[in-house]
Amino acid sequence: MAGAGPQPVDLLVTGIAQLATPRGSTPRTGADLDALQLVDDAAVAVDDGRVVAVGPEAELAPRHAPREVLDAAGGTVVPGFVDAHTHPVFDGTREAEFELRTRGATYVEIAEAGGGILSSVRGVRAASRERLEAGLLQRLDRFLALGTTTVEAKSGYGLTLADEVKCLEAIAAAGARHPVEVVPTFLGAHDFPPEFRDARERYVDLLHDEMLPRVRERGLAEYCDVFTEAHVFDLASSRRLMERARDLGFGVRMHVDQLTALGGAELAAELGAASADHLEFVSDAGIEALARADVVPVLCPLVPLYLRVEREVPARRMVAGGLAPALATDFNPGSCYCQSIPEVLTWAALRLGFTAGEALTAATLNAACSLGRGDRLGSLEPGKDADLVVLDVPDHRFLVYEFGRNPVRAVVKRGRVVHRRGEEAA
Repeated sequence: MAGAGPQPVDLLVTGIAQLATPRGSTPRTGADLDALQLVDDAAVAVDDGRVVAVGPEAELAPRHAPREVLDAAGGTVVPGFVDAHTHPVFDGTREAEFELRTRGATYVEIAEAGGGILSSVRGVRAASRERLEAGLLQRLDRFLALGTTTVEAKSGYGLTLADEVKCLEAIAAAGARHPVEVVPTFLGAHDFPPEFRDARERYVDLLHDEMLPRVRERGLAEYCDVFTEAHVFDLASSRRLMERARDLGFGVRMHVDQLTALGGAELAAELGAASADHLEFVSDAGIEALARADVVPVLCPLVPLYLRVEREVPARRMVAGGLAPALATDFNPGSCYCQSIPEVLTWAALRLGFTAGEALTAATLNAACSLGRGDRLGSLEPGKDADLVVLDVPDHRFLVYEFGRNPVRAVVKRGRVVHRRGEEAA
């Protein structure tokens, strides 16, 4: 309207040397994976939790009257990171197993000796829900300080109905109290508990007949996951459980082809999974099947490094084959004790050959799409949630160029400044 004054808004982010964001609401692949919108000397206007405008500060600042200003102080602004694969509910760490791996022990050898996942199961079973919630809240603080605004959080260290429910209740309670958006996933099919080591079909029956329906009735999880490997849940049991989960209304996520070429990617495609995760041993046929089914591959490049495994996920073949990869930490106490998406981005560049733009898109928009949230998360565009990170670097390429420290200066979630370096989360 002619003569109208500046538009009142809740927040104006100014002083941005470079704003870097993917665009759209669907997963990006091929050349689009690297296609960022870059705006120099930028500003972002935010109102009612959503982005109102993105553009040059010289244009936006006179048009808006903010109630609060966040000065990026010459830094870079990117969308809030979306970590699409984590196991953050546990009690007790596994540094002794890390030491064993430095001496040559493998992941499977440690698991078969009673360590690995079962070590964390013992800790979770002994812990109260309140203790698990308190630990998760501390970890959410760290995620936030590292720029992550949305986290997929799996259960999977209880392996009884009561203990899995306890973990999922801790996820719900912590998510309700913390700025980080938490997406709950039921992973009762993480391993076989000690009491079922010699009766594996009975545990599959228990998951199928009792645990899945009860978790769904309680509304405790949005997704269901399974660890599909020869030493845990084979293709037949994985198919049975994920078909049941799908029929009950869960979204399907799957750990597949991480340690062996079992054909889990093909199964994930057959089931129409939201994501197929890890995939170090995926075959060309598996890549083709995932592409046909539009399944997002969630890649965890820190895990082979952490496990001292030489095999790398064939990320370039995936992109060339039409897949839209996401990147995640796989934060957990055993195979990746790291919560930093910035570290993941660096190693995606060094180990997988991602450009800075590809890595950023994979850890924001593509990851959001894998969680069914691409319509409102993963990019900085008018109408989307105002989830953004202020970095103390001059442009987005520093996200993969510099590592070993936290570059996050401030974090905004749903239009609210929820973290500033040196201050606790609001």
